This record gives sequence, C-alpha cells and structure tokens, in this order.
Amino acid sequence: MARVAQRLFVSLVLALGVMTAANAADFPAKPVRLIVTFSPGGTLDVLARLLAARLRDSWSQPVVVENRVGASGAIGVEHVVRSAPDGHTLLLNATLILITPQLQKTSYDVLRDLTGVIQTTVYLNALGAHPKIGVSTIGELIELAKKQPGKLNYGSGGNGSSLHLYMELLKSAAKIDIAHVPYKGSAPAMQALLAGEVDMIFDTTQSMIPLAKSGKVRPLMVTGTKPLESLPGVPPMDKVFPGLNIDGWHGIFAPAATPKAIVDQIAADVRAAVMSPALSGRLQEMGFEVTGLGPERFGAVVRSDNERWGKLIRENKIRAD
Repeated sequence: MARVAQRLFVSLVLALGVMTAANAADFPAKPVRLIVTFSPGGTLDVLARLLAARLRDSWSQPVVVENRVGASGAIGVEHVVRSAPDGHTLLLNATLILITPQLQKTSYDVLRDLTGVIQTTVYLNALGAHPKIGVSTIGELIELAKKQPGKLNYGSGGNGSSLHLYMELLKSAAKIDIAHVPYKGSAPAMQALLAGEVDMIFDTTQSMIPLAKSGKVRPLMVTGTKPLESLPGVPPMDKVFPGLNIDGWHGIFAPAATPKAIVDQIAADVRAAVMSPALSGRLQEMGFEVTGLGPERFGAVVRSDNERWGKLIRENKIRAD
C-alpha cells in the first residue's frame, strides 16, 4: 500500500507539473487586466497605457488598464489579491504599496499576498527650497535648521505620503527639526512652495528641474547615488548621507499563488517591452530610469524597502490623514 500511495503521489506531482507548464505555455489565454491604483492621466497611468500597448502586440491579447482608486491604493491592491492567480490580473504600482499597510488597516499583506514580478522603472526626487530662506546648498539648509529648530517648514502631499516620508528620513539622518505642513496632494504642495507658504518640499525631478532652471526653486539634493546632468552641482543623497538612498520605483505584482513559470514569462515579456528602444526612450523622457529587475531582485528590493519604511514610520509615530 505504501508503494502504491508513493506512486500515486509522484504521478500527482508530475501531473501538476505538466498542467503548470501547459498553463504557462498557453499564457495569456484571454485578455489581461492591468490594475492601476492612481487616477487616469497621472504618471503611473501613463506608464501603464504605454506598457499595455506594447504587451498587446507581443501577447496577441487585449491588455486593459483599469483604474481602481481609493483608500490610498488599498482598493486596487485588494482586488488583485482576490483575483485568480493565473497571470491575467496584474497590478502596476509604486513604492506607496509598501507604505499604505503601515499607516492603515488593510486586508492584505504585500509580502504574503503578492509576488513581485518585475521592477519596470525607478524615479528620482529632488529637495527644492524657496529662495526666500536664503540657502543654496543642503549643507546651508542643515546649518540653518540646527540654528532655528522648528522654525523652518516643508510641504508634502499629505500625512503618510511618500514625499512626507522622504523628508522625515532626511530629518532623521541630519538630526534636524523642520515642521511638516501636509496638503491634499503634491500639486497643492508645489503651489504652496512657489507662493512662499512653505520653505521646501521633495518632489519628482521631472517637476523640479524646470523650476530650478527658471530660478523659482533652489535645488539642494537629489535622491539616488549619482548626480544629474540636468541639475549641475546638486549632490545625490548618497554623497551627503553615505548609504542612504531612497529611489522611488514602479513595478508589476501578481497574486502570490501565481505559478512561477507564468511569473517568469510575464517578467521576460515586460522586460522586453520596457527595454525596447521606442518605449525606453519615452520613459527616459518622462524622467524614469528603466531597470527591468526580475522576480528575485525585485523581491529583494520590496522586502528591504518594506523594512526601511516600516521602521521610519514606527520610530517617528507617523499617522495617515
């Protein structure tokens, strides 16, 4: 009986392996839905639609972008978590996916319920100051903040937003006290900076570069490890605070139980799409660096960033709006 049971078990394992391989070979067997948790017209939505157009050609199936907005992205993430793990419902998201569950109760755990398929791109942010405060370098800002603790302020897109956390990370590293002024979105925060209502903000380099060139904002530092040609003389965060690097990223996730063969195929097809000259050039124009990190390397980034943001949120007792 033991031998019969063993043979049956082996047969079942082999059958499941054949089924998984067949499913992977047939993927996609129907239209693929790409869920985006941001509003239409935003940066991530634009990225999703550019990517969907390339994947339609390679997959010979419709790739439909669905915007499921609400609860700081949780509504869209929950939808993907509950979807069939067959690769036909995917999530395109950003670093925010790791922040939301640490600020509010969610029905999912990113590390448990999702698998990272591929990191498509990274993007940089820059710290910009209003000229009225009279600083031209990050060193001068830190010196001024230490002389006047609590008197300077900064704007953000709201409590718990990624740009709020970037500034809190900087404050922690520099050991300075700067007051937080939350707004309902990054656009109002930028308008407040230009009007002189706040002294500084972090925002994407895409937004900050033209304002720096026009003299409306003084760029003090960029995230990442390398200086940017478009912001000469502005140091990267890694140079100011060695080992500190907070690049934002975009990536595709699938339900956790999605077969590895399907995950690997999606990763390969998406990588080919973002690395294609036509799409990579467009993404670079949008201020992104194409990375194409596969499941293992992207998974390591997700785990590392999840730990870092969680630690920052707990230590600073940050709460959502």
